[in-house]
Amino acid sequence: MTDKILVVLGTATPGGGFPAYGAPYAETINETESALSIEPRNTKGSTENVPLLEAGKLDLGLATGEVTYEAVNGIGRPPAGNLRIINAMYSQAGMFMVRGDSAYRSISDLKGKTVVWGAGSSGFVVLARYAMDGLGLDLKQDFQAVFLEKAGDGPPMVLDGRAAAMWGGGAGWPPFMAIAKNPAGARFVAPSADEIARIMAKHSFLKPATMPAGSYPGQGAPIASVGSWPFVLARASLPDDVAYRLARALHRGGAALGQRLEQARESTLANTLAAAPRQDLIHPGVLRYMKEIGLTR
Repeated sequence: MTDKILVVLGTATPGGGFPAYGAPYAETINETESALSIEPRNTKGSTENVPLLEAGKLDLGLATGEVTYEAVNGIGRPPAGNLRIINAMYSQAGMFMVRGDSAYRSISDLKGKTVVWGAGSSGFVVLARYAMDGLGLDLKQDFQAVFLEKAGDGPPMVLDGRAAAMWGGGAGWPPFMAIAKNPAGARFVAPSADEIARIMAKHSFLKPATMPAGSYPGQGAPIASVGSWPFVLARASLPDDVAYRLARALHRGGAALGQRLEQARESTLANTLAAAPRQDLIHPGVLRYMKEIGLTR
């Protein structure tokens, strides 16, 4: 029997959405593609995964759209040449969650209050920075900011009153799910339509994003906000054949992945083509498979 090709996938801190995605992603590809062995590993999140990929210390790494945007465009750092997209993960709308019995109903209500922004190296913090900046606010100056070692530490702070709110997003995100299941329930605080327009006017790479109804217990209506698509990124030096096999396994195993994690139903190659900032950022091995199935010419 030929040895399997080990592919190391960097996720994020325990208790967050990236590890919750990485495990079923690895399971699905491993059962669909016999030549590969995907091994998820906890990291500090998006802002650590990108330099680890650039250094060749990871084969794959999860990163939010905002971190990917900054890396490929050289914002606050040199442009990243050693990154390629394997697939888009799911649409991600950023917002706050508060206890259902709290008084907070708008972003202005949260000014000056203790807000858990997430793990310090999480891409959610980068999204928050852009979203708040679009409203003329600063994470640290206008709020009592809390940055965590791991995302799972946030819900207890909201539940016991040490924090007014936690920032995050995405359907079924584990920290939000933990808050929503408390007896008092939970409520989302998202930008208003006017605030969404202001944010996007200043940071046009952000897109309108919606949290579908029923994403959390007691959430009866969709919630509009801003956000982007996180990506499974690869080091550019990942062999074309490995990237091709990843794309093929994702395409063939899409139904199984969606059964394991509902939001992962959006992890399609068609969505990847639509979400990628530029087509040349998609790994050549993935593009080869896309052409084979008629997605590209």
